[in-house]
Amino acid sequence: MAGCGEQVARGGEKSGSSGDEFDVEEIVDYQKDGNNIEWYLVKWVGYPSTDNTWEPKKNLGNSRKLLKRFHKTYHKACITRTEILKQKRQLEKSLKQLAQKKRSNKWKESESKALTDVLKSLVKKELKSWEQELNSKCQNEAPITIVNNVDLEGPPQDFVYIGDYIAGTGVDIPTDPPVGCECDNCSSEAESRCCPQNGGVKFAYNKHKLVKAKPGTPIYECNKMCKCGEQCPNRVVQLGRKHKLVIFRTENGRGWGVRTLVDIKKNSFVMEYVGEVITSEEAERRGKIYDANGRTYLFDLDYNDDDCPFTVDAGHYGNISHFVNHSCEPNLVVYGVWVNCLDPRLPRIALFACSDIKAGEELTFDYQMTGSVNEEGANELAQVECRCGSENCRGFLFE
Repeated sequence: MAGCGEQVARGGEKSGSSGDEFDVEEIVDYQKDGNNIEWYLVKWVGYPSTDNTWEPKKNLGNSRKLLKRFHKTYHKACITRTEILKQKRQLEKSLKQLAQKKRSNKWKESESKALTDVLKSLVKKELKSWEQELNSKCQNEAPITIVNNVDLEGPPQDFVYIGDYIAGTGVDIPTDPPVGCECDNCSSEAESRCCPQNGGVKFAYNKHKLVKAKPGTPIYECNKMCKCGEQCPNRVVQLGRKHKLVIFRTENGRGWGVRTLVDIKKNSFVMEYVGEVITSEEAERRGKIYDANGRTYLFDLDYNDDDCPFTVDAGHYGNISHFVNHSCEPNLVVYGVWVNCLDPRLPRIALFACSDIKAGEELTFDYQMTGSVNEEGANELAQVECRCGSENCRGFLFE
């Protein structure tokens, strides 16, 4: 919807003063509060998703076309998902009743199979609806496919797909870099006046936009203050995911996983790890809950080698990286990347290919890279058996 440019009065903190005029790019989400007042999550033209704000309907009087379009899609999706869930519950209830009949020898196997086939069809429809929803939220990236040929598991019910960091309580993510480069041709030869040099590091990419910096090296990409455009070799992570991927149901009890549908060259950017950015105190609280369940979605932002004040939680809010499984011999490696936010405590987490990856291969990274296991939870997580199947498997997810 970029370029729709319907102007409204915005009451958000970043507007400068109440009543300033801003262009609405997209209506992202909708909810009603306790007083039955309608609120809309708004993406603004020229601002990143981290600057999205919730606005009451009265502030969107000039955006009638966008509101109408949003509600048409929103209600259609809600009705579809609601009806499918309703039918699934009814079928599951019927299957339970059949199971009770089976114990009393008053059941027909053909009846059970028919109900199971209908349930499979509903799950397939539900996953297709989820696939369309995900692709609508990442229109500028390569498409995602969803496949489940293993069981009757549908989409996760407590997961919201996002494309960028969301700031949690007590967290501010600045998006206005104080400086940009004036290069006519950004390259390693221009290091003395380009963004990497401003960050005290060397140029991270070659002319083909493949990373050449060693893992653990900070990457400073060109930002919105720079003179260069999208073709600049120092703009990679910010341009989004370029490879077609599939979220699939694993056959060995690891839940969902992610495979590539195309060959990926070694050192290529694959995806970002995004979620809700929270304080270390909140991460400690949530970490105890995750640890008790034997898994974690927390990723410490500790590239500054000091105490880590912020953590990314991809448990509820996240992108396709939420579904990437662990491996003791992963094909993805983590880099810290800075673009428009130059706060050393708030890097973007980028996953690059550390080997050539063939179409059909599962994408994995080492969960020990996250640094998010607290000492109290380490013992709990250490007992979680690793099922990566690699030749040098450690046996457990965390040591």
